[in-house]
Amino acid sequence: MNYESTFIVCPELPVENVEEITAKVIKLVESAKGVIKSVQQIGKKRLAYSINKFREGSYVFMELTGTGELVSALEKFFKFNDAVIRFMIVKVDKKRVVKKPAKDVKSEEAKLQTKPQAVEVK
Repeated sequence: MNYESTFIVCPELPVENVEEITAKVIKLVESAKGVIKSVQQIGKKRLAYSINKFREGSYVFMELTGTGELVSALEKFFKFNDAVIRFMIVKVDKKRVVKKPAKDVKSEEAKLQTKPQAVEVK
């Protein structure tokens, strides 16, 4: 199954520690026979509301593939790691492509080429 995981790390931690936590998550996913598609360290962002008296946090976004056991292992890791102040794991369906109806090119060109008619004023 495809999953997306976003977790927020305490903003007081240096970047090296955020990278270390991310590396631990990657090892955890690989040990649970999961595959990581992408990892993005977004950086520090202001939170919508304070969490544990923090007004900002360091965000990390991951796309991964694995089983339900992987999700439970990730949740357990995030819950017991004090540096992680929030996390979210979401199951993702196949991306749906919405096709827009094709525009009628001829009618668009006709609208652009019509000139306003002259009006007689008496």
